Order: sequence, then C-alpha cells, then structure tokens
Amino acid sequence: MAFMRKYFAEFLGTFMLVFLGTGAVVIGKGDVLTIGLAFGLAITVSAYAFGGISGGHFNPAVTTAMLINRRMEMRDALGYIIGQILGAIVASAAIRSFVSAAGLATNSLGQTDFSKINSGMAFFVEALVTFIFLMVILNVTSAAHGNSDFAGLIIGVTLAFLIIVALNLTGGSLNPARSIGPAIFVGGTAVSHLWVYILAPEVGAVLAAYCSRLLGSED
Repeated sequence: MAFMRKYFAEFLGTFMLVFLGTGAVVIGKGDVLTIGLAFGLAITVSAYAFGGISGGHFNPAVTTAMLINRRMEMRDALGYIIGQILGAIVASAAIRSFVSAAGLATNSLGQTDFSKINSGMAFFVEALVTFIFLMVILNVTSAAHGNSDFAGLIIGVTLAFLIIVALNLTGGSLNPARSIGPAIFVGGTAVSHLWVYILAPEVGAVLAAYCSRLLGSED
C-alpha cells in the first residue's frame, strides 16, 4: 500500500497542476502573468500537500531526472509516470466537461502548441526551460546543499517565471503529462506536435540530471 499511496499522490498533484493551470487559461481567460502564477502556485500547493508522500514530482521529466540521479527505483518511476499522465488526462476531462456545460467550444482546453516558431526552435525552447527548471529542482532538493523548507515555494516561483517566458512561444509546458492531457481531447496539431512536448522536456531533464551532479547535488 505504501507505494500505491505514492502513485496516487502523484496522480492528485498532477491533477491539481493541470486542472488549476489550464482552468486559468480556459475558464479564467488569464493573461500571461495570471497563467504563469496559476501553474506556479498550483505546483507549490501540490508540493506542500503531497510532496511528503511521493516527493512531489507531478512531471515525467522530473521523475526521469530523479531516476538518473538514483533518487528512486525504476518500478517507482514507472508508477509515478503512469499516475502523472492519468492525473493530467482526468483533469483535462474535468475542464472539458465544465467548458461544455457552459456552452463554450471544447477545442481549446489549454493545450500546448506552437504557431509562431518552427518545430526545431520549439524543441529548443522546451528543452532549455525544462533544463533550467530541473536544475533548480535537483539542487534545491539536494541532501548535500538543498533547502527542503522552501523547496516547494522556490520550485513554484521558478515554474511561474519560465512559463511567462515560454508561453507565447510554445505554451510553456515543461511537462509531458501536462501536454498529453488536453491534447487527447483536442486533437489536431496539439497531437501531431505532441512529440516535441514529450521529447524536449525529457532531453532537458537528462542534461539537468548530469549537470546537477557536477554541482555536487548528489551524495
């Protein structure tokens, strides 16, 4: 039951992240600052609520980096990623039901996409912002030199700033699960471009995992 609690915590935390973040986009009609803060505060709240159970990843890219740096086992990593993706899908389904009930179009659910730049640049943007995000996470949660008391707040603020930077370029995903959830219900280019939002954050996570080691983040 202990490991199932961790997976369920990842499901709940990712649900909150996607539900609150995309809700601010679709229902709240927020501007760039509002959307960035919505995602940032959602990850902060989720981290403090569920981080004590699972570590508070809520993102397959985070789980990948933690696995590479041997902070978790492969079995748990797979369970975390499944829980995260399911959480994002259920959250997007909830947003879709709210939008439909309000009589609004259901083809915009806060999905991530890019129209102003090409796929190569979109890949670079997502990889870079995820790299920065993971460098902060891995070092602020480091047993060697981290700050566990303020980790959730620092991670949330970082995510908010990075989304503000990337939002008008790629939608500012930094999280494969966050992009998979709405793409399933919207289809179109949100699905055909989904490979960028799966692979680029993972590349950024892998690079961050090894770079954080150079800074001494691991024992």
